[in-house]
Amino acid sequence: MQLEDYFNFLSADDIRLKGSRIGIETILYEHIYRSRTPEEIAQTYTSLSLEQVYATILYYLQNKEVVSNYIADWLEWGHQQRKAQALNPPPGIVRLRKIKQEKAAMEQGKGA
Repeated sequence: MQLEDYFNFLSADDIRLKGSRIGIETILYEHIYRSRTPEEIAQTYTSLSLEQVYATILYYLQNKEVVSNYIADWLEWGHQQRKAQALNPPPGIVRLRKIKQEKAAMEQGKGA
């Protein structure tokens, strides 16, 4: 089995582990940014085998520049999504914020 056989290359920005919907960025984020061991990652993502986790890390080590750019793009995309959501929150969040402000104003009025 070749290393690439562990993955589905859906597009340049979407590489997933075969037989799952889990992207390599999920595994690599846990390993690189959260310093989790392959064993810890496999325990968290029980639909993956330890072999798949190791294959993902090995794929990263063998393609460090390309995969590092892939992860950087994924992190930037997430940042942009959170920023857009903060600027345009869902109606439920707007309603909860309004209730919180009204409650705080009422409590301030009681203390005065």
